[in-house]
Amino acid sequence: MLKAISTFVYVKERLHPGLLDGLVRGGAQSVEIFAARQHLDYANRKQHVREIADWFRTSGITLNSVHAPLYADYEWGRTGAPPINIASTDRANRIEAMDEIKRAIELAEHIPFRFLVQHLGGVGESFDERKSEAAMTSVEHLRAFAKPLGVRILLENIPNELSTPERLVEFIRAAHFDDVGVCFDFGHAHIMSDVPQAFETVRNYVHSTHVHDNAKNSDSHFWPGDGSIDWKQAMELLRSSPHTPALLLEIEGDEKVNPLEKMTQAFEKLEAI
Repeated sequence: MLKAISTFVYVKERLHPGLLDGLVRGGAQSVEIFAARQHLDYANRKQHVREIADWFRTSGITLNSVHAPLYADYEWGRTGAPPINIASTDRANRIEAMDEIKRAIELAEHIPFRFLVQHLGGVGESFDERKSEAAMTSVEHLRAFAKPLGVRILLENIPNELSTPERLVEFIRAAHFDDVGVCFDFGHAHIMSDVPQAFETVRNYVHSTHVHDNAKNSDSHFWPGDGSIDWKQAMELLRSSPHTPALLLEIEGDEKVNPLEKMTQAFEKLEAI
């Protein structure tokens, strides 16, 4: 199983080759880049993108996926910028959201990657048929933009009513999105319902993962084993997936914790199960 990690662990820092080298030393065979402008200025192709593209070209490490941006500013919404929401019922807002996401997809012109991980709505978003229809229009547009670049859209199960495993499967089937899959987030499934039940619902659509833990009371993004997820059961489920998704850690950074040591321990623990 491919061992991978999201650069979310360093999302508050500017991404640079030294950080990526460290992730490789920690055991990563592939990477997911979290598209946040303060972390990777994906629109700055002459400098920042080129620097990161050169690292991938010479390192031999693959870019498994890019997480679609959540905000369009350089402060991650702290200055009042609205969140990016492709399920917005306001057409102008939705167009702006898609334009920003397309800038992130264009990274594939410089660093080939397989998957774009996309949220439907924001955290806590209520279900509404109009929102679902708006999201369907957005995903149709994004998948058409991404396909020539070799990128497949993966929808992530997140804590809202639009993105439950059941609703994601219904969404994909209703729109006949045969090339759209799911990024299965273990931590979110643990909060929202039950990991085995959630995984069984989307099993045939899972092409990548987000692996993190929590105590079932908040979206904590702990290292596996620091929460209450049954990882023996989780790994059995993951190994049963027909598409052999990457084992991809998505961990919230903690300045008191050395992520490289924790990475090595996490991969060893999960692989030993």
